[in-house]
Amino acid sequence: MPRASTRTIDPALDAAAMLRRVGFVGLFVVLPVLAQVARRAAVILAPIAVVLLIIASAIDRRQRPVAPAIRGLVTAPAFLAGMLVVVWSGLSLAWTPFLGPAGERLANLLATVGLALAAYLALPDRMRSANLYLLPLGVTAGAIVGIILGAYGARLAPGSEDDGALDRGLVLLILLVWPAVSWLRSRNRDREATVVALLVALALTVQPDATQIAALATGAVAFAITSFRPKLGTRLTAWICAGLLAAAPLLPFLARPVATALFGGLSPAALSLKSWQRVVTSEPVRLVTGHGFETALRGRFAGLVPPNAPTTALFEFWYELGIVGAFAAALGLLVAIRRTGGGAPTLVPGAMACFASAFSFACLGVGLTTVWWLATLGIAVMVFVAVERGQFRTSRPKVARLRVLPDDAGAGPVRR
Repeated sequence: MPRASTRTIDPALDAAAMLRRVGFVGLFVVLPVLAQVARRAAVILAPIAVVLLIIASAIDRRQRPVAPAIRGLVTAPAFLAGMLVVVWSGLSLAWTPFLGPAGERLANLLATVGLALAAYLALPDRMRSANLYLLPLGVTAGAIVGIILGAYGARLAPGSEDDGALDRGLVLLILLVWPAVSWLRSRNRDREATVVALLVALALTVQPDATQIAALATGAVAFAITSFRPKLGTRLTAWICAGLLAAAPLLPFLARPVATALFGGLSPAALSLKSWQRVVTSEPVRLVTGHGFETALRGRFAGLVPPNAPTTALFEFWYELGIVGAFAAALGLLVAIRRTGGGAPTLVPGAMACFASAFSFACLGVGLTTVWWLATLGIAVMVFVAVERGQFRTSRPKVARLRVLPDDAGAGPVRR
């Protein structure tokens, strides 16, 4: 007589599982695809997905205990350094010449940080493999859409008003391809990981952009070095990123002679570095306090900043927040990268590659506090945390490896 099932059907748990699956489908599949055609996809879809994850966690309580998680987070050196950057940004409102826009941008920054923290606390303590396999699927689909739009976009959507959507979508793909590759490699699917990475690279070559290609190439170099020498790759990534940010005011004096020799003294690169030199030497006191939040962008239109000054995070951090903000950000970046390097060995190369790609984007022209860029960084962090929480399961034993041991009483073999 068949034994009755002891599984209790709980509609609340089923609803939580469904909400969580919908949230991950939106974050891992819909977002990488929709970001190729809609500029504000990351800003709109990410909060919706996070709200679904929060509701699911409130129902089934499968997330980590909130109080210990918050306690561990707020005592982490990287988090404290990041909060110092946020606090100093708030204090700089006292001397910024653009109080209204700066206050609005700071509110956007706080909202993005709050969204990322909420997602971190709402993620399940153990991620299901079925949910994480959605990530490489979404990155692959997004890359295919990017290839099609890059090759035939003008024919498919003539006169489109959403210019720049594909560029932002490809930036998101470059950051998400590394956790996707890391997840597949952690499941011994190296061929599939290679295919996903090649599709993203192909999407960049259909409509070439030097910044995107450089960012992906930098991430690939970090991935390769860390794969062969994990400790060396982690140290190089951490110290190069933090060192460039901390020593940014020295860069124009070192780089301008090189740019002049390679491209000529009147080239845009050389003139931009010359403008940076002038900013550093004209107001040395401002290297300590900075000019205030939001002045690097707004100052160009008001005549406070040379129009050809660099539009990179290296310039903007120092110009707006001075030595306090730049050193705090460099310290937080250094500690965060080194701590990430001590995680699961299969994920460390992908994490270093993601750090390197994101920092390359910031250095090559994305800027500091653009809303879509902050949202993209938050999404990349959420995805990597989810992948890390999917590493709890060991490999399942195969039936062929089960041993057949003799019974002590001689009654025949006993299968263990």
